Amino acid sequence: MGRASLLAWSLLVGAGLLEIVWAIALKQSEGFERLWPSVIGLGAAVLSFAMLALALKWLPVGTAYAVWVGIGTVGVAVAGIVAFGEPANALRLGCLALIVGGVIGLKVIG
Repeated sequence: MGRASLLAWSLLVGAGLLEIVWAIALKQSEGFERLWPSVIGLGAAVLSFAMLALALKWLPVGTAYAVWVGIGTVGVAVAGIVAFGEPANALRLGCLALIVGGVIGLKVIG
């Protein structure tokens, strides 16, 4: 893996992790009624978009976007289960595993 590719994937993973932060912060903002969760959510969203945009200089858009959304989707779903008591039944966890498998597959073939 070249230096630019490593940088691109690092930016993409960081952007995906920030997607989790902004989604959870917006949940905590209660519709932008609470200041600090709102500020954190909006700040993390802007930074996540910027990091995704930079990663797209080197990565295919379809792969990068799917990985970014996949990281965010799985992360927010797990956070919902752990922090907000959302259901964690076998079918739901199986679907999350399929998303993880798809993200890994895109990285391997991409």
